[in-house]
Amino acid sequence: MKLGTSYRSIWRVSIPIIIGSAAQNVVAMTDSVFLYYRSEDDFAAIGFVAAFYIIVAAIGFGFSRGGQILIAHCVGKGSREAVGRAFYSTIYFELVLAGALFLFMTYGAYWLFALFVDSDVIFYKSLEYLDTRKWGVFASYIGVACIALYTGIARPVFIIVDTVILAATNIFLDRALIFGMYGFPEMGIAGAGLASTIAEYVALFVFVIYMIFDRKNRKYHIGKLPKWDRKQIREIIGLSVPIVAMSAVGLGSSFFFFGLVENYGERQLAVTNIVRIAYLILSIPAWGFCTGINTLVSYFVGKGQPHNVKVVLWKTAYMCLGVTLLMGLPLIIGPRTVLYPILGDERAYLVEMAYPIFWVLLGILTTFSFGSIFFNGLIGAGETKKALIYQSLCAMLYMAMIFIIVRSGWGNLTIAWSAEIVYWIVMFALSYRYFNRPRWNMYPDHLASGERGS
Repeated sequence: MKLGTSYRSIWRVSIPIIIGSAAQNVVAMTDSVFLYYRSEDDFAAIGFVAAFYIIVAAIGFGFSRGGQILIAHCVGKGSREAVGRAFYSTIYFELVLAGALFLFMTYGAYWLFALFVDSDVIFYKSLEYLDTRKWGVFASYIGVACIALYTGIARPVFIIVDTVILAATNIFLDRALIFGMYGFPEMGIAGAGLASTIAEYVALFVFVIYMIFDRKNRKYHIGKLPKWDRKQIREIIGLSVPIVAMSAVGLGSSFFFFGLVENYGERQLAVTNIVRIAYLILSIPAWGFCTGINTLVSYFVGKGQPHNVKVVLWKTAYMCLGVTLLMGLPLIIGPRTVLYPILGDERAYLVEMAYPIFWVLLGILTTFSFGSIFFNGLIGAGETKKALIYQSLCAMLYMAMIFIIVRSGWGNLTIAWSAEIVYWIVMFALSYRYFNRPRWNMYPDHLASGERGS
């Protein structure tokens, strides 16, 4: 693998990841769209519980990012056998983590939801969804480890194929199990959870078959199952814990947002879910570029070329903004035209109520494009502890703003959404300041020296 700083090189790495990173977004969006047609209560509930499950998925994805960074670094140093060991260490840890999260969803979710939800309808429907969705955590966590391998070695093309399989399976099963079609039982919101779980296992099975027959990965000793390597697992954990904490902080603040919005009423929660669907779609390019920048920055640090890091950060941010606006402007300018074919006219009043927030979403996506890229540059450089500090500060500011807005008499849903613009502006400012230091070009190889996050 040889990477450069050109737009073409960045695009070659990022475009398959953009499509592949859409997996959880596609699943959450598909569940929401089908439940939108079933009832407003189901639609409101999926907005809340999907925000929770995305946190669960993000925990596994966060630990896989640590493996991805280590794999990309090993490739940059030319250590092929270490790539295979890093991959299997990621797999081992993901399995243990999946077991722990499964137990929490089984025994702890009831008490957690009770803290946030006032509506009995939303509460019990959320638990009903999670009862079938939690079984997919094992497939999800192993799947992100496989993605980490192919992303880390900059061969993510098959991720596109696997994501298409995941999406197609989920769409078919959502229709079948939610509404009871094609001879399947009608399960409602529980059917949405079961459909997503089955789809993840199908996608994992296909990915494993591909890996078995992929000759190009044999140089990394993928066919050899190593022993439990405590040292390397600690290394992955050292990289990943701050990333996971960042995911928990970031998505936890989003979950906090949905919990507070529920106080406005079930209809306002349904409106927020409309905006969330749009956000899920439009943020796909940004999250793909973020994962790509992890690989690129880690690669150049491993090669001892920190001067190239700022180049790829700015170029990636510009590309991210361009692609996001290209996708987003039609939706922002004409949400009725774009969303009605997806959501129909049955509850068109929800789209009408969400219209002012779509303009706020344009500001969020613009600041998100720069803030997220530079922030993920920190993660790729191994500065995960510093990144955690930055995100924690931004999240505390964000949650404080949300709490004041929702609890005040002058606050409304549009102003509440606007708080995220402040979040990404502050995040960009902190990350930019770090990379703009004169001594960045003398940046040490943290991953090699073991001085991560210093």
